[in-house]
Amino acid sequence: MIRYALRCADGHDFESWFQSASAFDTLKSSGHLACSVCGGERVEKALMAPKVGGPSPQPANLPDRPLARPATKLEAAMAELRRKVEANATYVGGSFAKEARAIHDGEKPDRPIYGEASAAEARSLVEDGVPIAPLPFPSRTKHN
Repeated sequence: MIRYALRCADGHDFESWFQSASAFDTLKSSGHLACSVCGGERVEKALMAPKVGGPSPQPANLPDRPLARPATKLEAAMAELRRKVEANATYVGGSFAKEARAIHDGEKPDRPIYGEASAAEARSLVEDGVPIAPLPFPSRTKHN
């Protein structure tokens, strides 16, 4: 296993573990690598120093926070929205369009759901009057 410091094109820093250096390259080239903050797919390895030996003190010029914590008010608001959605809605994955349509048509009980849909599926739902909205954060299942 190897851990890389990563940075997206929008400047978000995060870390992720990979089975090997070639696994990172494979995921990146196949489009299965995305920023954990914004979902952007233009992700590169960031400069990092290898950890050798025991723990070292945090340098004074680095923030005293894990990279996964929100750095801005917008990121904090998006993290809170994600928390509320995940706590109060059912994740239906790739069958979002089918489930949303069944709920709208009264074939299934009304309940909050979230998941993934293609652009064509989302367009069809909107055209048919099914109330949907895109979420401003990426799926946890699509990445890394």
